[in-house]
Amino acid sequence: MTDLLTIGAFARLARLSPKALRLYDEMNLLPPARVDPDTGYRWYSPDQLDRARQVVQLRRIEMPLPRIRTVLDLPPEAAAAEVRAYWEEQEREWRAKQELAGFFLDRLAGKETPMYDVSVREMPARTLLVASEHLTADRIGAFAAPLFAFFGGPAVPRPEGSAGRPFLRYHGEIGNDSDGLVEFCCPIDPDGGEIAFPEMTLSTDDAGREAYVTVPKANMMTALGAESLHRWLTDRDVQADWKPRQIFLCDPGQAGLDDPVFELAVRLR
Repeated sequence: MTDLLTIGAFARLARLSPKALRLYDEMNLLPPARVDPDTGYRWYSPDQLDRARQVVQLRRIEMPLPRIRTVLDLPPEAAAAEVRAYWEEQEREWRAKQELAGFFLDRLAGKETPMYDVSVREMPARTLLVASEHLTADRIGAFAAPLFAFFGGPAVPRPEGSAGRPFLRYHGEIGNDSDGLVEFCCPIDPDGGEIAFPEMTLSTDDAGREAYVTVPKANMMTALGAESLHRWLTDRDVQADWKPRQIFLCDPGQAGLDDPVFELAVRLR
């Protein structure tokens, strides 16, 4: 016990508050070296100061606590890769906010903002496997990534070409503070064999025309794709269902900034 530190002393050395240390203990991020069984008082080892300081540093770049726990439990090389990936995500989000602010300022100043070229294509009638969930924007990646990884591969028979690409379909506006219905849709070949995914529903997608834009990785977090479609529809007085479909062309993690990552499409009426 003589080499252990009280929670107050440890908090001062680590530049953390006792309240934060109690939270980190509850999350198993920084549990104390010893807890008095009678009083519940926490004691910390000086050896834990390095981990505590790493928590402080990662919180300064606004990394969420669950992700910090993941980073600190990894070997150094893997931890560095995870921090690098997190920071690249933050840079993309900052660029998206910068572009959105610029777009808004241009509108206020009466300036024209360059838009994406909009194309139109005919889509055939399809049978879809659908998984749906109400999500906020920050939870879409965790929902969609494993579904795209599995259903985008050879395990499920799908139509050829663009008609066979899985996509996300959004029902309403979604943000980090407001959720909405998101559907993962995988077109399937009904003649390709028995499909057994009881946790998903079968749905039909009627044949029709859709307008779409192609979005590069550098702009995947911005609203420019949606604004381009809105402008195109308004200029031509064309109606759409406005349930945008996000059709991924590749894994964003493996793409360069200028590589096309997804198409954003709306079905025309």
